Amino acid sequence: MAAAPRFRPVFTAPADSYDRFMGKFSGPLAPLFCDFAGVEAAMRVLDVGCGPGALVAELVRRVGAGNVTAVDPAEQFVAAAQARNPGVDIGRASAEELPFGDHEFDATLAQLVVHFMTDPVAGLSGMRRVSRPGGGVAACVWDHGGGEGPLSPFWNAVHELDPDAPDESRMAGARGGHLTELFGEAGIEDVDETSLAVSVPHATFDEWWEPFTFGVGPGGAYLAALDAERQAEIRERCRATLGSGPVTITARAWAARGRA
Repeated sequence: MAAAPRFRPVFTAPADSYDRFMGKFSGPLAPLFCDFAGVEAAMRVLDVGCGPGALVAELVRRVGAGNVTAVDPAEQFVAAAQARNPGVDIGRASAEELPFGDHEFDATLAQLVVHFMTDPVAGLSGMRRVSRPGGGVAACVWDHGGGEGPLSPFWNAVHELDPDAPDESRMAGARGGHLTELFGEAGIEDVDETSLAVSVPHATFDEWWEPFTFGVGPGGAYLAALDAERQAEIRERCRATLGSGPVTITARAWAARGRA
């Protein structure tokens, strides 16, 4: 893999913290996303924004480690994904500056990444460029805009106290139809969009709540910036909604696929 350009990582939290915060959702989402993207045996596939490797692991199960390539802008995620998926070519790069030649892959996927791209259209255009003509390009983003994402109970509690708090609802691809718009702007053809749902159980409320305190992503960053009293108030509002446990969160992601 060619050397990647210098850039600032999107996430600075340790991989294990991300696993406990979002990995428990991205893991079960991966097979549904691969089914929708049409990933089949012997395809050469690229995972853009692989994080610690939830989608990488599913791709390896389907096409073999030698047919999977992955990139992520966060150094600690690249290291974790490499350790967990031996034999996979995993390097550091952003979606907007993919270090590959034209038409190298049969399918290019981005799971839970488009809304964190600095320039989503440029990122998707890069995914189209590195996919073979007629090859598949697919992406998915949680339904933050429709209030059915995995973090929706948290943001609902936040907005009861701070109606103007910036959440993830206006981020790229986080509402129905927006991924289709972005795919079109990126020159991707024959776009189809659907929603994918996963349900994740938690034995107790505290098991669900604790990962929010790790500072991962926009939600974790928002919570970390508050004083202890305000954090406790949000926690107890969430508890009043979800109960003491068990807690099962059903989350939906918008997913789009098209042809390069």
